[in-house]
Amino acid sequence: MSSTTPRYAALAGIAAATAAIGAAEVVAVLTGPRSAPLVAVGGLVVDAAPEPVKRFGIAVFGTYDKIALLVGTAVLLAGFAALLGVLAVRRLVVGLAGIAAFAALGAGAALTRAGADGLDAVPSLVGALVGGVTLWAFVAGPLELDPWPWSPPTGERAPAPDGAGPQHPPEPDGTGPQRRTDPESRRRFLTGVGGVLGVAVVGGAAGRWWAGQRGVSDARAAISLPAPVSAAPPLPAGVDLEVPGLARYVTENRRFYRIDTALVVPQVDPETWRLRIHGRVRNPVTLSFADLLARPMVERYVTLACVSNEVGGDLIGNARWLGVPIRELLDEVQPLDGADQVVGRSVDGWTCGTPTAVLRDGRDALLAVGMNGEPLPVAHGFPARMVVPGLYGYVSACKWITELELTSFADFDAYWVPRGWSAEGPVKTQSRIDTPRPRNRPAAGPVTVAGVAWAQHRGVRRVEVRVDGGPWQEAELAPTASVDTWVQWSWRWEATPGEHTLQVRATDSTGETQTGQRQDVAPDGATGWHSVTLTVE
Repeated sequence: MSSTTPRYAALAGIAAATAAIGAAEVVAVLTGPRSAPLVAVGGLVVDAAPEPVKRFGIAVFGTYDKIALLVGTAVLLAGFAALLGVLAVRRLVVGLAGIAAFAALGAGAALTRAGADGLDAVPSLVGALVGGVTLWAFVAGPLELDPWPWSPPTGERAPAPDGAGPQHPPEPDGTGPQRRTDPESRRRFLTGVGGVLGVAVVGGAAGRWWAGQRGVSDARAAISLPAPVSAAPPLPAGVDLEVPGLARYVTENRRFYRIDTALVVPQVDPETWRLRIHGRVRNPVTLSFADLLARPMVERYVTLACVSNEVGGDLIGNARWLGVPIRELLDEVQPLDGADQVVGRSVDGWTCGTPTAVLRDGRDALLAVGMNGEPLPVAHGFPARMVVPGLYGYVSACKWITELELTSFADFDAYWVPRGWSAEGPVKTQSRIDTPRPRNRPAAGPVTVAGVAWAQHRGVRRVEVRVDGGPWQEAELAPTASVDTWVQWSWRWEATPGEHTLQVRATDSTGETQTGQRQDVAPDGATGWHSVTLTVE
């Protein structure tokens, strides 16, 4: 085995790991992107991570939490691979055993995902084979590089590897012998590492891109949504106040927040998609996508909010949804006594538990197939998802849905409940200041303060603003399409020079005013008044 410095050994380990991941991504084109080791292990981390860690990730990275997780996993893998490379210099079998261990982890993680089969282990196994060969080629190859920091102390002669071969002469200054890197070996080594890294990165990226091309975008584009038998009410004039910096009343699909546990977006073919409605029911049914589209559809504006939305946060959006009323589906299957929970199950195994009574109380709870006039975006649940006004998404907004199971809260805890969240999650009355923002420095004089407020399925009766802890001043509410959406508000402020703090609160249609007491998002949503501190010039 050739001698090499720790830094070169680390590079060899990283190159081997990159080759393994790149090869696995190419194979995952055939077995599905969820079987790729990084994604499979990342999904395992998502499920196993302590709840405070998940909340921290969402709070810091928001809708980029999945990218941050994948990058973090890759960084940890690089560190592990570098260590394996260093260990492999001393004993190759240790490095190969480390690669095998990671392959076992990747394969095991892939096989534990919902709907997995034996083929999902193949990318990890192929990647391990490629990584092992790469590591062997670098560590056991004919490279002669400086073995620092294992050089002998000053004054000792440095033996060649395995005690054989030529000895290195002393330095000209009379100090002990030191081994030097052979420039040609170093050049060959770095060229080899660079080549492996380049091929692996390009191959892995191409595999991921190719997998994306094999998705369902074409199938989605070919769908023609039916006209609703009950269209959404026309938006009243003035529903958008057109104030710079204020969120639009209807959120564009590309700007709509996305929070879920799927590291790669599930690609569900509408031709093979099925929805099972079963469990504690008299008449279980299974529907195809064609069956669903053939049913009478309704269209409604509904604002959805994530329970992880901090006070003043942006994990909330309003859209026009098209779908089948879930109430009608439940009436057909006839829930049995005691079936007080409807469990929505995603194609990736994620679950949410919704009170059966809420889905049958007359609100526009939909099994949605359309969003803002087009088929659901793939990232937002195509081909079908749940939309339930008045409930946080973690108990209602099942995307890529494949099952509705009637059960009871006593018999089953959905995904987030064992992780410390409440079994039921009604949306709390909240409000937010969108403009001015802390970074703004408005001039003294008239300043428009504006934002949004929401209390889905109850509606907002009043919004009030105050400055520097002074008296509350009532803001003007814009018109709104229904009680199931947020509402824009504005207030004219005669601003004076200096630093000021603005606060906002809302009162819903029941007369309940949002509390100023701060509460974390767990276990059932944040509370408190949104505050903005800014300087007026």
